[in-house]
Amino acid sequence: MKKAFVAFILLIFISTSRAAKVTDWLDSYNVLWTSQSKGSYDSMPCGGGDIGLNVWVENNELLFYISRSGSLDENNCLLKSGRIRVKLTPNPFINSGFSQQLNLRKGFVDVNAGNTNIRLWVNVFSPVIHVDINSKEKLSAEVYYENWRYKDRPVRKGEGNANSYKWAIPKGLVTKADVIENSTDKVIFYHKNDAQTVFDVTVAQQGMDSVKSKMYNPIGNLTSGGMLFGDNLKFAGTSSGEYAGTDYKSWCMKSVKPSSSHHVLIALHTQQTESLNQWKQGLADIVKGIKSNDDKKRTQAWWNSFWNKSAIRINEKNKDSEAWKIGRNYQLFRYMLGCNAYGSYPTKFNGGLFTFDPARVDSTLNFTPDFRKWGGGTMTAQNQRLVYFPMLKSGDFDMMTSQFDFYLRILKNAELRSKVYWNHEGGCFTEQIENFGLPNPSEYGWKRPANFDKGLEYNAWLEYQWDTVLEFCNMILETKEYNNEKIDKYVPLIESVLTFFDEHYRMLATQRGRKVLDGDGHLVLYPGSACETYKMAYNSTSTISALTVVLEKMIEYSAADSTKSARWKQMLSTIPPITIREENGKKMIAPAKLWERINNIESPQLYPVFPWRVYGVGKKDLDVAVNTYFSDSDALKFRSHIGWKQDNIFAACLGLTKEAQRLTSLKMKDSELRFPTFWGPGYDWTPDHNWGGSGMIGLQEMLMQTNGEQILLFPAWPAEWNVHFKMHAPKNTTVEAELKDGKVTSLQVYPAERMKDVVIMIKK
Repeated sequence: MKKAFVAFILLIFISTSRAAKVTDWLDSYNVLWTSQSKGSYDSMPCGGGDIGLNVWVENNELLFYISRSGSLDENNCLLKSGRIRVKLTPNPFINSGFSQQLNLRKGFVDVNAGNTNIRLWVNVFSPVIHVDINSKEKLSAEVYYENWRYKDRPVRKGEGNANSYKWAIPKGLVTKADVIENSTDKVIFYHKNDAQTVFDVTVAQQGMDSVKSKMYNPIGNLTSGGMLFGDNLKFAGTSSGEYAGTDYKSWCMKSVKPSSSHHVLIALHTQQTESLNQWKQGLADIVKGIKSNDDKKRTQAWWNSFWNKSAIRINEKNKDSEAWKIGRNYQLFRYMLGCNAYGSYPTKFNGGLFTFDPARVDSTLNFTPDFRKWGGGTMTAQNQRLVYFPMLKSGDFDMMTSQFDFYLRILKNAELRSKVYWNHEGGCFTEQIENFGLPNPSEYGWKRPANFDKGLEYNAWLEYQWDTVLEFCNMILETKEYNNEKIDKYVPLIESVLTFFDEHYRMLATQRGRKVLDGDGHLVLYPGSACETYKMAYNSTSTISALTVVLEKMIEYSAADSTKSARWKQMLSTIPPITIREENGKKMIAPAKLWERINNIESPQLYPVFPWRVYGVGKKDLDVAVNTYFSDSDALKFRSHIGWKQDNIFAACLGLTKEAQRLTSLKMKDSELRFPTFWGPGYDWTPDHNWGGSGMIGLQEMLMQTNGEQILLFPAWPAEWNVHFKMHAPKNTTVEAELKDGKVTSLQVYPAERMKDVVIMIKK
C-alpha cells in the first residue's frame, strides 16, 4: 500500500469551518416512479420517529401499511397497526399522468395524478401520520381502515416464526383479535395483551419462577393501536374483502362533502397498563397535541439536520453507473434507518418497519402481513450489530440509544439468570434473546435432558455463545470516543457483562479441576463458541478479541477510579492471546485454539479485523490478517456478499481495494424489488437490514479508518471512483473530502487541530 501524499498539498482546499449544507445535492437521490405498483412488495418506504409506512398505488387506489416500533402481541409478534386504503371520486388515477416520489430532503412521499397531489408524512416527534390531499377540483374521499385481526386467528404451521414460539407452536395458539370501535367522527383500533403472555411460559420453561416477581416483563398488559380521523370525515360503515390471500374487515370514513383538500390523520399509541381507559386517555392526549403546520416544519427541519450530518456521493455526474447507485443506495438505506430514529425498540434486522405480504418473499408462506421470519420481540445480536455500527461514522448517535436501552432494560433479568443457575454475579446474555432477557424458548429447547444445565441453550448453533453482547458494549464505548456521549447509565451493563465472563469461566474451571487459570495465568475459555460456526471451542478468537478490546477501553474509561481500573487491568492480564496457526508457510489467525465441529458459515478468524480492529491498515502484523483473508480455507469457502456476510468489511479494513470494490458493488447494487434497498431475503427476511447495514459499514471503511490518532482517508478506495463524503471520526471530529480523477480536490476537517492527524492513502 502506498501513502500517495499527506494533507498539506496545494491541490487540497482546506477549511476549518463546517461544510456547506449536504442537502444541496440530495434531490438527485429521490426515488421516482411513473407507473402504479402491482402489490405491497412494490411499495415505497415512508416514516419518521418510530413509524414506518409501506406506500403504494394499486388499481387506482392508494394503500399503505402501518408499522410502529414496540407493537408486540401476547406471543411477541411485531404487529402491523393495519392497512389504510384511500379512494377518491372522481378518481384522478384514471386516465391521468401518474407519479410517486420519495422526497428524502423532507421525509415525505408525494403521489400525483392529474391535478391531484397526495402527500404522506410522519411526525418525527409524535406518533401521528398525516395524509394531505389537495386538488384543483373538488373530490370526495373514502378512507378505509383495514384489519385482518378482526377475529382470533389460529397460528398455522410455519407461522410461528413471526413470534417467540417459532417452530414449536403450542396446540390452539392464536393471535388474539383486535378491538375496533367506531363513532361518528373516528375509528379507534387496538390490540390489548392479557397479563399472561409468552413471557410467563418462557419463565416457567427456563426454571426462573422463583425470581419472576423481580423480572422485567415488557409485554404483559401492553396495548398498541390508534385512531383514524379527519377534518371532513364521518363514519360510513363496514365491509370485508381479501388482499394477498388474507381476508380482512374494513371500517370506512367518508368525506362529509366534496372538497379540494382533505386532511387525514392516524394517531398511534402504545402503553403498558392494566387499564384500557389509561391507554385511551394517552391516545386522546396525543390527538389533542397535534399542530399540523408546526409539526410539519419541525419534522422537515429534523430530516434536513439528519442529512447534513453525513453523506457518501459517488460518481455524481454518471447516474447510469453502478458506482452512482451504490452511493444512492447508501442514502436510501440510511433513510430507512432514520424512520425508526427514536423507537422504543431497535430497528429489527429482519425487515425493520417495512415488511410486506410474505408470500412475495416466499410463496410457501401465505400468511398475514404481520409475518416475518426470526421473530418480532426476539433479537439476534449478530444481526442487530450490523444495523447499528454504521451509525458511528454517519454521526447518528441519537439513533443508537434504542439498541443500547434494549440491553439495559433486560440487564436485571440477565443477572438473575446467572444467580439462579450458577450462583455467581454478572449478566448472562445469550444469542436469540427475547426482549425480556431470556433465551428464545424454542432455541432454548423444549425437549431437554433433565440433567442438562438450565443456563444453557440446548441448541447446536447457540450453545455457549455469550460474547455477542460485547459488541454492543464496545459500541457504547465508541459513542463516547466519537462524540463524547454520556454513557454513565450504561457502564453497569458493561461491567456486569465483563464480570460474567470472569466469574463463569473461573467457575467452570473449578468444576474440572483444582486450578482456575491455565499454566500461563490465563482464563480457560472453554466450552465456548466462535460465532455460531466453530462449536465447543477452546479459547475462541472472537471472544478473546472482544474481551481484550472492551477491557482496554474500560481501563481507559475508569482511569480516574483506581479501584475499578485495577480490577479491569487484572482481568485483562488473564485473557489468553489470539491463536496464530501456520499453513503452507503462512501465518494466519485461527478461529480458536481448538474446536469440535463447524456448524455455520461465519468467519470468526477475521473478527479481530472487524469488529475488533486488532488488525488493520497501519497496524502491526497486517500480513497475518491478509493471509487469513486470502488463504484460510473456511473463510474462502464461506465468502459471499449476501445478507449478513461481512467479507466486504474485512476487505476494506485490510486495505484490499479490489476485493472491497468487488464485494461492495455486489452488496450495494439495486435489490430485486422495485425499491432499490429492499434487499433480501438473504439468510433472514426482506427488507434485509443487516444486508444494508453491512454494506454501509464496508463503504465507510473503504473511505475512512482510524489508527490511534491517525485518520486514514481512502485506505481501500478505487481511484477511478469519484466521491464526495462527509463522515464522523473519534474526538468529535467531522471529515468532509472530495476525490476527483484520483486526486483530492477538497478537504475540510473540524475541529481544525485534527488536520495534523489526517493521512491520505490512494492506491495508484
